[in-house]
Amino acid sequence: MGREKLGSRLGFILLSAGCAIGIGNVWKFPYIVGQNGGGIFVVIYLIFLAILGIPVMTMEFALGRASQKSPIKMYQELEPKGTYWHIHGKAALIGSYLLMMFYTTVAGWMIRYFVSTASGELSGLNASEIGAKFESVLANAPMMILFLAIVMGTAVLVCSIGLKNGLERVTKVMMSALIVIMIVLAINSFFMKGGREGLAFYLKPNFEEVKKVGIGSIVVNAMNQAFFTLSIGMGAMAIFGSYIGKERALLSESVNVALLDTFVAISSGLIIFPACFAYGVDVDSGPRLIFITLPNIFNNIPLGRLWGSLFFVFMSFAALSTVLAVFEEISACTEDQFGWSRKKSCAINGILIFVLSIPCCLGFNVLSGFQPMGEGSSILDLEDFIVSNIILPLGSLSVILFCATKKGWGWENYLNEVNTGKGMKLKGFVKGYFSYILPVLVIFVFVIGIIRTFAK
Repeated sequence: MGREKLGSRLGFILLSAGCAIGIGNVWKFPYIVGQNGGGIFVVIYLIFLAILGIPVMTMEFALGRASQKSPIKMYQELEPKGTYWHIHGKAALIGSYLLMMFYTTVAGWMIRYFVSTASGELSGLNASEIGAKFESVLANAPMMILFLAIVMGTAVLVCSIGLKNGLERVTKVMMSALIVIMIVLAINSFFMKGGREGLAFYLKPNFEEVKKVGIGSIVVNAMNQAFFTLSIGMGAMAIFGSYIGKERALLSESVNVALLDTFVAISSGLIIFPACFAYGVDVDSGPRLIFITLPNIFNNIPLGRLWGSLFFVFMSFAALSTVLAVFEEISACTEDQFGWSRKKSCAINGILIFVLSIPCCLGFNVLSGFQPMGEGSSILDLEDFIVSNIILPLGSLSVILFCATKKGWGWENYLNEVNTGKGMKLKGFVKGYFSYILPVLVIFVFVIGIIRTFAK
């Protein structure tokens, strides 16, 4: 039986973007932009997306398409005899399991909050009551595990139907809805009284802020954000590369995915900043913004329950698109490794990931005494640290060296694969940049991530 293929180019772009677009786009990006001088940060971020994120993405797509295998087997197909590149395939799979172990919990929170908002459970509560509500959600272990089960059940159901009829079809609907909802929410925010100041703070270059933060810090923050936003280094992009034909050159496709990811990140700020400024609320980062600050605003605006429900549908789709993409990678890896059918692979992995994810749910209640990363940290923080700060940068480094050096797959093979098909072509003269500067940038991201984590 030949490898399954995606039905359309749009399906491939939306699937890849769905994997890249995560909750970080929404709760992290606007906050980091505001903290780092507004529009100046966005420009530097786009530069790093072009010189750091997109090149590594083309490499992952190329490895998948050339090998026609999942990450666990793609290196064996392409590596020179007697080399050990395939170890990264195993590390990528471990990283994917780890990501699912906490991401499923967060996706569960989004769906739980959609239910709470739509049912009117949050209506009429003041700021401190909404804060208490979030604490009570975290403290309720059985409820958290129920929503984890709903997320995992959805992933198993969608992926076991098949690539074209299940994953591709559902992702197309979700991503299209996500984009429409974002535009509607952003337009609603524009017309809030006092929203203009929020937009100015978000997008106008603020040189005072630049002086305060320091241009060096802003560059490092932009580089970090550009690197982590695309979910590269874990093999998920390689799996979608293995599902497409040779009609399109891979640089064009990578640019399309990065543009869609950036559109969602920037649009989330267009939703959040005007609303926060209109109501004089701090633009915090992280879960507080999503689960406390915004519900508080929705309670004070006309048709707030509708806007709040739409917002949490959007957040649920952003989380679920990543869960589905990574679950597809895991299932494909175990199909390749053990020769299982798609349905068997989905069922076994569904149960396994559900069980592995329970400690993250319990980290906020039963196991809250276990604080692995220092005071106030949780199991989620530890799992997130391993994936984001270790597996993604080191995985990306492995992919770059494999594509750009003679000891790996090699530059010529990579260049041929990436340029096959219609669209933008990568020029041969960038070889020096890909071989020497790109690895240094990724090592820098890795080192900075470790230093920042332990310097807190």
